Amino acid sequence: MSALRDSAEASRAVGPVVPAQDRGGSSVSKERLGTFSDGVFAVIITIMVLQIHVPAHPTFAALLQEWPTILSYVVSYLFIAIVWINHHFLLRFADDSTPRLIVLNFSHMLAASLVPFTTAWVAASRIAAIPVFAYAAVLVMVNLSYHAFAHQVVHRRAGEEVHKAMRHRALSRSLLSLGIFSTAMLLALRWPLVAFLLVTCVLLTYSRPEIPGTKLREQYR
Repeated sequence: MSALRDSAEASRAVGPVVPAQDRGGSSVSKERLGTFSDGVFAVIITIMVLQIHVPAHPTFAALLQEWPTILSYVVSYLFIAIVWINHHFLLRFADDSTPRLIVLNFSHMLAASLVPFTTAWVAASRIAAIPVFAYAAVLVMVNLSYHAFAHQVVHRRAGEEVHKAMRHRALSRSLLSLGIFSTAMLLALRWPLVAFLLVTCVLLTYSRPEIPGTKLREQYR
């Protein structure tokens, strides 16, 4: 009886446990959202690997004939890897997974999940105009959805760990890459190979996550 009485008094002192959704948050934790996203990225890469077909003959000449498939796979793999790195580090800045953040994350995953389709189309068409146009369009969608996701995370932490100059630099990089991806879409209609190579160069701007980088935080202190 004494133990029960002590437990009841402790419960009254702590107060009732309020579910996350009643506090204005989400029942989905930030960690669970990150785990789900990691799984989606893993599936995307797996699908792209399964779309690679072996050469028709066991010769180097036959292997070289598959250069559009190899090139499109390498570029897409690099793109998905960079997107995952930026998403992973950006999610560390989120305090919790709000309903809006979850919706934006699903939108980002939807856009990224289209990459294997356009990658296979580019490879099958041997880098033809319309498939490259569609490929660049998907990258624009991924970029827009990532920008919305990053805006939601960063602006909720404004004035804390993310310096204003860092937010401005990340926004500038995002807008620059969005403009070049859009330019690649137009170039693809006339010079598809040039447009595809332009997309490859833009990916290098995302090779390092700007916002959560420790060195950048120290730089702007």
